[in-house]
Amino acid sequence: MSMTDPIADLLTRIRNAHLAKHDRLELPASKLKLELCQLLKDEGYIDNIEVLEGSPSDQIRIYLRYSKGGKPAITRMQRVSRPGRRVYRGADDLRPVLNGLGTSVLSTSKGLLTDTQAREQRIGGEVLCEIW
Repeated sequence: MSMTDPIADLLTRIRNAHLAKHDRLELPASKLKLELCQLLKDEGYIDNIEVLEGSPSDQIRIYLRYSKGGKPAITRMQRVSRPGRRVYRGADDLRPVLNGLGTSVLSTSKGLLTDTQAREQRIGGEVLCEIW
């Protein structure tokens, strides 16, 4: 079965795993999903990621992060650019999410970058999602 929006599927799986208080989840791997998960790990939203190689396809295992009180590190995730409506922003149009408390993820010519990295490098691109 083909999937029209794998990024929305990734975000939904993470959101559902947080709601169910799971400590990890697995999903089919792709280069884009792996790069997005690595970015989330670098920003501190998830604990760790592993690539599980096997047949018929590789899997990504994501270890979710919770606070001491059991609150998820990710409060909300929102898909901005969708297959039916692409959203592009230039470097001058990028604004901080929740006054810098959140993160936008952009697909640029330099790969996936956060909004902060894109502003520093003066690069615009497609806004994939916002996380806070």
